[in-house]
Amino acid sequence: MNQLNLSRRNFLRRSGWGAVALATGGLSGLLSACASNPAATAIGGAAATSTSATILPTSTFAPSNTPVDVEFALRAAPGKAAIFPGKESAVWSYRGEVLNGDPNSLVDIPDSYLGPIFRVKKGQKIRINYSNEIPQPSIVHWHGLHVPDVMDGHPRFAVDPGQSYTYEFEIANRAGMYWYHPHPHGQTGPQVYNGMAGLFLVSDEEEEAAGLPAGEYDVPLVLQDRVIDGNNQLVYLPNGMMDRMMGFLGNRLLINGKPDYELSVENRAYRLRFLNGSNSRIYKLGWQDGTPLTVIATDGGLLEKPVQRDYVVISPGERVELWVDFSQWPLGSELRLQSLPFTGASPTGMMGGGASVPNGAEFTTLRVRIEREARENPSLPERLSTIARYQLADAINADNPRTFTLGMQRMTWTLNGRTFEMTGVADDEIVKLNTLELWEFVNPASSGGGRGMMGGGMAMVHPMHVHDLQFQVVERQIQSGFREAWETVSGGYVDEGWKDVVLLMPGESVKVLLKFEDFTGLYLYHCHNLEHEDQGLMRNYRVEA
Repeated sequence: MNQLNLSRRNFLRRSGWGAVALATGGLSGLLSACASNPAATAIGGAAATSTSATILPTSTFAPSNTPVDVEFALRAAPGKAAIFPGKESAVWSYRGEVLNGDPNSLVDIPDSYLGPIFRVKKGQKIRINYSNEIPQPSIVHWHGLHVPDVMDGHPRFAVDPGQSYTYEFEIANRAGMYWYHPHPHGQTGPQVYNGMAGLFLVSDEEEEAAGLPAGEYDVPLVLQDRVIDGNNQLVYLPNGMMDRMMGFLGNRLLINGKPDYELSVENRAYRLRFLNGSNSRIYKLGWQDGTPLTVIATDGGLLEKPVQRDYVVISPGERVELWVDFSQWPLGSELRLQSLPFTGASPTGMMGGGASVPNGAEFTTLRVRIEREARENPSLPERLSTIARYQLADAINADNPRTFTLGMQRMTWTLNGRTFEMTGVADDEIVKLNTLELWEFVNPASSGGGRGMMGGGMAMVHPMHVHDLQFQVVERQIQSGFREAWETVSGGYVDEGWKDVVLLMPGESVKVLLKFEDFTGLYLYHCHNLEHEDQGLMRNYRVEA
């Protein structure tokens, strides 16, 4: 049995060609994630309360008549899923179909409530007709994709129940594993938790030339943790305010929406693609026997060449792809991919209630059985792709990085002392088109080495996500009082490739290079701990010509 299934005790947005959107309605009547007494909230299980927000009035747009390569319908709706034996679980799901174009451009995950997998090619022009049928405002964010701002899923474009939004854009990204999920302000956490997430896979000629495992040997794996009640229903925020502040942590692991996931393989090489689709849990992945992991891709696609790690760490929103040659173990072997133990993810004494397994606990994520003899076995390429490396000297602020400090004021998460405003942008959040900048995210330390509160806040982990682009990590620093905990995860960072999420441990600062190309407009940067994001740890940045 998977250890995460046990109790805490037992483990201890270039295209100006497209139409903008068909959007009527807005974020009126924004619902909070929990009722006023959020001890245990399941779908439909508790009344929601209203919160105030500054709403940008939405306009009504019509889809363009521009030809596209593929056109999809995508709807979000309530449903039922047979996740566990017995009573079906209430979920909210994305369901889609191909209206025009290659029917293989959309693939359902068998027996899963998760959204279908988009499979598209770089350079294709696509249209997605999204309809919202859940009882809350919502909008879809295409995580990691480079699209115009009105196509990025900003919460100012959230549509009310019964309303629609049309996305049109050209696939500008290189081959990689991207994903899509809701992005309404204040409700992202519960909507993702209730099942609204899916994969968006892009291919290109460079990837095809690499000769990587394909078809049944290319396996996407979405990791999500949940709490399930006695009636098989998903329970959100079982620990109330603690979960709001810390982030939701569950005690059951689902992979591709299924518990106790096992993978039956041939004794040959596979491409395993992992998405951390959890609200706030961090995974430290490593084989139980200590066999090193071969990493071939991260958030923004293939690395230049494979790299090895004893373990890899992925925080919410991050992706990592592994080349695993199962011929190195005897036929008949059963393997366990563990989430290995680490420290520093939570302030001491604030680990959450008994319904949750804390961040940093060890448990089995995936069981693999090597059951079949392979007819062939591809070789690992020595070179995977070409990455255009940014040069620090080319950044317009190379000696003076734009700094964003994470903090907390009056029990509210902040970025440079500010919380989210629907269209608000500070002077230091305005960037110029066609410039390369150096940004530094700072997760400050407390004088007590991270044990508890700091300056009105808590020393916690924060996975920082920047919309619309992929960046390159150039430097990490850790304050001395936090080094011991940091060293339990730092060997699992994979910073060699393109990234759109970067993990900051307590006391850690990370510098990244970002280039603002093709599109002007309003985009988001935020913590991808979804509860932190919903509580205001999110801001806009504006790209100006």
